Amino acid sequence: MTKEERHELILETLIKHESVQVSDLSTLLEVSAVTIRKDLTELEKENKLYRSHGKAILINPYINNRSVNEKEKLATDEKNHIGKTAAAMITKDDSIIIASGTTVHALARNIRPIHKLTVISASLQVSEILANNEAIEIIQLGGTLRHSSNSVVGKYAEGILSSFCCSKLFLGVDGIDLEFGITTTDVREADLNKEMMRIAQKCIVLADSSKFRRRGFSKIANIEEVDIIITDAGIPDSIARRIEEMGIELIIAE
Repeated sequence: MTKEERHELILETLIKHESVQVSDLSTLLEVSAVTIRKDLTELEKENKLYRSHGKAILINPYINNRSVNEKEKLATDEKNHIGKTAAAMITKDDSIIIASGTTVHALARNIRPIHKLTVISASLQVSEILANNEAIEIIQLGGTLRHSSNSVVGKYAEGILSSFCCSKLFLGVDGIDLEFGITTTDVREADLNKEMMRIAQKCIVLADSSKFRRRGFSKIANIEEVDIIITDAGIPDSIARRIEEMGIELIIAE
């Protein structure tokens, strides 16, 4: 078998199984582990896979921070469907928390309350979107402005939250890894999100399917601490099954 044929089979195996151990590839292709590691190094340099702890996966799981304006342009239809689905979960005279991120912007744009609604918001854009609706009482958190997300972070914002108790937290995340948990790229935002989870009766994560198998710099919580995940139909079947096996409600926004 030539090197090119090995590379083709490695990539075909990855597409089928999402990740594969070096030892399994060595057995499958009947070559040494050293040869496999060299193959994986070459394929990684070509940006065709990512090596991690003795295995290969199709995508780099680690996320870099990007501005909210850049992220607004990604998966716009999926985020809008997720936002509509999430907005339908808001009930009469509800009190909710909306965190930061472009997916919760889509939620805010789809909120049409016919009753009183109280919203605690970390996002300046969310507050601006909701400001024209007189049925919505907005409590804008203060603190340090995080420019990349146009949202507030810091101990001042965390301290304000200790005075409240809300029914639902709508949380946007940068990554969902079933082993590591839900993450963001900013440690201050992670700390604020943890406090939001503490005062909310239910944590609802809004994430398009590109967020799965990804990790941000800062961990917010274990996946088991999430009550509901709303995503789009692009979520891999294997991940969807595992989430449901964990007892987490998974909603696919159509």
